[in-house]
Amino acid sequence: MNTFHDAEQMERHVREDGIRQAVRERYGKIAQGNGCGCGSGCGENSAVASNVISVSLGYKPEDVDAVPDGANMGLGCGNPQVIAGLVAGETVLDLGSGGGFDCFLASRQIGAAGRVIGVDMTAEMISKARANAESADYHNVDFRLGEIENLPVADNSVDCVISNCVINLSPNKRRVFAEAYRVLKPGGRMAVSDIVATAVPPEEIRENIELFTGCMAGASLISEIEAMLAATGFAAIRITPKSSSRTFISDWAPGTDVADYLVSANIEASKPGADRFSRKGAITAL
Repeated sequence: MNTFHDAEQMERHVREDGIRQAVRERYGKIAQGNGCGCGSGCGENSAVASNVISVSLGYKPEDVDAVPDGANMGLGCGNPQVIAGLVAGETVLDLGSGGGFDCFLASRQIGAAGRVIGVDMTAEMISKARANAESADYHNVDFRLGEIENLPVADNSVDCVISNCVINLSPNKRRVFAEAYRVLKPGGRMAVSDIVATAVPPEEIRENIELFTGCMAGASLISEIEAMLAATGFAAIRITPKSSSRTFISDWAPGTDVADYLVSANIEASKPGADRFSRKGAITAL
């Protein structure tokens, strides 16, 4: 029995569980209207502020007007829909689905023949998203309670995994990417908007739990993300940093220099296998 490694592993698990609990508590409060998250509009007129934030992140005004009231909380750092390339009939998985904003937008693109699955570890968010779906009569959207490191989704069942500023909140990103790979069909793809690090932040940033739950301290280096994706088996890996995002990141933590180390980026990768359009055609012909 190797007590050194056992103790080290136990310490890592305790730390990861503590981070998950802090994230769960913060976003549970946000779901109830009692807090702010990654870029969220807070306080009076928060719905208006959330819409303004989302448009500034790359969503169209008609997008924010099309979803149920309360679905858009202004949480995010980009628009994964822009790089997802969704088509009718696909199955889409949203990691960290929150109030359902990106799920409802994806639902409109994939149509009645498609399916959207939203996974969130916060019970309050799942309840909010399900209520939003019921209020607007969305029949092809399914919200599931679960952790993105342990997805409640079948193997090889998803065409596209999307996510908006959530993977940085995970203390075990390697596991997140492994789970995304598992549930993707051969030829499926990831289309993610997230916060990444361009340089290693100082310890006072990395160890600040408020900055972690605020989508900053948990960001991994671009080279680390590329290595994790490649080790998992992903191909066609492309990470595109957006330098202009440093402006809104600095607004997330006024008085700090977090924006010197962080940037929003599009993260794209695919699971090797049959071309998705050829696969869809083959399935249709059966």
